[in-house]
Amino acid sequence: MLVDSHCHLDFPDFAEDRAAVVARAVAAGVGHMVTISTRVRRFDDVLAVAESDPRISCSVGTHPHNAHEELDITTDELIRLTGHPKVVAIGEAGLDYHYDNAPREAQAEGFRRHIDAARQTGLPLVIHARNADDDMAAILRDEAGKGPFPAILHCFSSGKALAMTGVELGLYVSFSGIITFKKTEALREVAALVPEDRLLVETDAPYLAPTPHRGARNEPSYVVETAKVLAEIRGVSPEAIAGITTENFFRLFRKVPRV
Repeated sequence: MLVDSHCHLDFPDFAEDRAAVVARAVAAGVGHMVTISTRVRRFDDVLAVAESDPRISCSVGTHPHNAHEELDITTDELIRLTGHPKVVAIGEAGLDYHYDNAPREAQAEGFRRHIDAARQTGLPLVIHARNADDDMAAILRDEAGKGPFPAILHCFSSGKALAMTGVELGLYVSFSGIITFKKTEALREVAALVPEDRLLVETDAPYLAPTPHRGARNEPSYVVETAKVLAEIRGVSPEAIAGITTENFFRLFRKVPRV
């Protein structure tokens, strides 16, 4: 069994064939999927997808691209929304300096609120980090000093230093189809270094379809291809990677019923 720890099944890309997408994932051996919130004000749509199938859970949170639009969403409101049994994580939140769609100050403020919600609930924080390694590491260290919180560096594409900072602070690191791309040798080197008990896999669907599907719409069933490449990187079998990443998933996402 594999788990797609991060996808966006509520996005319009899946509106026409979501049930078929889920069915293909299950047929490929993907036993669970987490559909990730990007705007709290659209949380009802995310929750509806999670409620549509027992193999889907969801998160609640505000993507850094939208941070400036939802600074009125308090930590208490995030915590309140986690009361639903389908909500198994906080986020995604973090820093994205590649696009800078939101002011950096707003991204940092929103990120810290999400960290606080994760700390108070014990639910894992799904962290988005892109081209912001130094500031991300600084915030993580500062917040860890206020008390531990569970978290995952999702769709990891940053440098070794941030990965090792995350590991040092008890975070998990999730790899997507990016590790299957030809020119990502440095990222594959990072994937080889992350401790076995901190590894996860994901699709970030509908984005970043792995080879051999690159350029097409991504979907949860394709996490199999990412797992195969991660297995090659680690020098183990695909079955071993499936077992490792699935066990890690249930250890981190403790609210998801084991199947």
